[in-house]
Amino acid sequence: MSAVYRAPAWLPGGHLQTLYAALRPPPRAALARERWETPDGDFIDVDFAGPGAAARTLVLFHGLEGSSASHYARAIAAYCAARGWRCALPHFRGCSGEPNRLPRAYHSGDSDEIDWILRRLRAGGTAPLDAVGVSLGGNALLKWLGERGAEAGGVVQRAAAVSAPLDLVAAGFTLDRGFNRELYARAFLRTMKHKALEKLRRFPGLYDARRVARVGTLYEFDDLVTAPLHGFRSVRDYWTRASSAPWLERIQVPTLLLNALNDPFLPAEALLAATRRAAPEVVLEFPATGGHAGFPGNPGWLPQRLDAFFSAA
Repeated sequence: MSAVYRAPAWLPGGHLQTLYAALRPPPRAALARERWETPDGDFIDVDFAGPGAAARTLVLFHGLEGSSASHYARAIAAYCAARGWRCALPHFRGCSGEPNRLPRAYHSGDSDEIDWILRRLRAGGTAPLDAVGVSLGGNALLKWLGERGAEAGGVVQRAAAVSAPLDLVAAGFTLDRGFNRELYARAFLRTMKHKALEKLRRFPGLYDARRVARVGTLYEFDDLVTAPLHGFRSVRDYWTRASSAPWLERIQVPTLLLNALNDPFLPAEALLAATRRAAPEVVLEFPATGGHAGFPGNPGWLPQRLDAFFSAA
């Protein structure tokens, strides 16, 4: 297990790197979309870049309210396609531009959905298979890796998590405070509240529309909507049980955990505490800067770093 601890402080530059990456996305790769029916009667949309008969496939799980159009997804898909690899970009339910059919949506600990998607890709003859998750997708992927242990090695060769909010309690309260609340939480809530109210029109009685309209924090939204829709007792129950940090010590697949120490979503002290007992198979890489999935202001850096890790013997 290796680690790079360069700056124990939460650096203000993390905001700039996060926003710069999001506001200057790379060009889109050509994508082909498939709709997959889920075992419970819903659907997800999966976008593919690169040739179908490629010798290598990378699966990318996006972050909260992300999609194949997210800046990191565009950079990674373009990089894979340019090298003749296959890149699969599954959308969590409701994130592909069309509402999903069921009351449930997706959440930060949705490891069963990760399992179903990866196993379907693996059963389709895709080999070798590597997986990366960014932000929420990274947390869900890490949780899946820890839950499945050695079994995960029969599905993926290697994995990576980028800017994953390993401790959802710490991350949630951090995002709901001060500048983070104004800059990030409000942006997330804008689309999440819209989807929740749209879902309520199709499924009356799920929750109180007036309370949804008044929600001003991620804590309130997850307590009112996300937690009860996905079988959790409360927001604290959800954030605690969905966090990937307790599962890091059980991971048995070579995994890169890449988080910047100035990530505005997860303070450095919470990051270091969450990874203290990570398994030897987990490579901890904590650069001083990079913000939240903004490494390092150059869209080509992250795909190259992932390629180097996945290509290692």
